[in-house]
Amino acid sequence: MRHFLPLAFLFLLLLFFQLSCRERQAGKQDSSSQPEAGNPTEASTSRHDTPSFKDNDNAIVLIEKPFTRIICLYSAHVENLFAIGAGSAVIGIPRESDYPPEVVSLQKFDYNGDPEYVIAAEPDLVLIRPFVRRNSPDYIAEIEKAGIPVVSLYPGSFEDFDTYILRLGMLTGKLPEAEEKLAVFHRELAEIQERVDSVQEKKVVFFEATENEIRTVASDSLPAKAIGFAGGINAVPSLSPISPGGSIARFGTEALLSIADNIDVYVVQQGAMNRTATIEALRVRPGFSAVRAVQEGQVLFVSEKLISSVTFRYLDGVRILAEFLYPDNAIPRAGRP
Repeated sequence: MRHFLPLAFLFLLLLFFQLSCRERQAGKQDSSSQPEAGNPTEASTSRHDTPSFKDNDNAIVLIEKPFTRIICLYSAHVENLFAIGAGSAVIGIPRESDYPPEVVSLQKFDYNGDPEYVIAAEPDLVLIRPFVRRNSPDYIAEIEKAGIPVVSLYPGSFEDFDTYILRLGMLTGKLPEAEEKLAVFHRELAEIQERVDSVQEKKVVFFEATENEIRTVASDSLPAKAIGFAGGINAVPSLSPISPGGSIARFGTEALLSIADNIDVYVVQQGAMNRTATIEALRVRPGFSAVRAVQEGQVLFVSEKLISSVTFRYLDGVRILAEFLYPDNAIPRAGRP
């Protein structure tokens, strides 16, 4: 009897330990059922039917209710939230954000500055892109330490744009509006393509991304896609980006001059990395008098915000390019016959 009691006690202790382990395992989420960062937004919910997705920094985002006090640290997020009707939820923007015009009165934040300004504003969500976390990890860590959710979103390609917009809709309770905006976007893009498809002689386009070293764009980039949507032929269609996930590709003046006579239209992207503003400024560059498009005045200057940014204004950039390439196949803008 003296030996039986300790054995019974040990048996009960072991049984209790096994049950506790099972309960802890049951409380964990099955990682195989978690949503992937690239999967469609509406594909998953948590075990409590809370909408969720995995963001571009590989974090699980649970949406218990729409976020209504959002600070954006990437200008495209600001623009797209306003585009889907969620502008009233935006309380802060990055320093460089200036579109739509009504954002200029909003408080500005800098991820290279003091995170206490963000914390003091009491947002219920901070929206970033992966670049921000990589470059300012301590800044983001302080915000998260204060209990403020941080969600990282960025469409790495044109094909990811829809998922990105739908996730913005999920976060703000504007999913139906996001779906409608995307439907209009794709319908108008298809109308542009339909009009230029009838053109028999397609024009060859060179896209200058930066004046420095005459860099162009990678074959899968938004500007390269825009050339195709507008009915053009990319003069250098098979280039890889300088950095993974980037859009800019090396080319150079010597390589450009080797195809100078083949270029029908020369496109200059205007922005922080390219301040060239006139045809005259192009013509005085060494060797550029040999570029046929420059000689003939077939030069288009277009803002990087319209052709390289992941916003709905990308459609305007494609339309401007198509109208320049094929003026006889003019693409009607919204509200125009």
